[in-house]
Amino acid sequence: MTRLRSATICMSLGLTFGTGSGLAHHSFAAEFDINSPVRLEGRVTEMTWANPHAWIYLDVEDEAGNVVNWAVETRAANRLIRRGWRPGDLAAGTVLVVEAYRARDGTPTASLASATLADGRTLFEGSRERGGSQ
Repeated sequence: MTRLRSATICMSLGLTFGTGSGLAHHSFAAEFDINSPVRLEGRVTEMTWANPHAWIYLDVEDEAGNVVNWAVETRAANRLIRRGWRPGDLAAGTVLVVEAYRARDGTPTASLASATLADGRTLFEGSRERGGSQ
């Protein structure tokens, strides 16, 4: 009876804690459309450093003059740090041009291919499978 109870507890804990990170990550093709590139120019409102992906939030004016806050998924925070990024690199108000791929669900969400500052410096580019170069 004790062995069965221990196995049940271990299985329950494994299902509870083991599926979170597996479900949190997704394939690019499941969420984004490589055939729907988008160019966004706007001001950074926030950058969230997280894993499995960091996010850049960008206020972009649409064709009608409305400001839309886009969520742009980047690589993992630890990968950005290895490429030389630091948490203060994209302060709120920074003007940024983003080349990205739209989300399949039609929301103002995209996956980053490249990011360029107003002075022309490219911060980084996406991986080849997302259409960028390395």
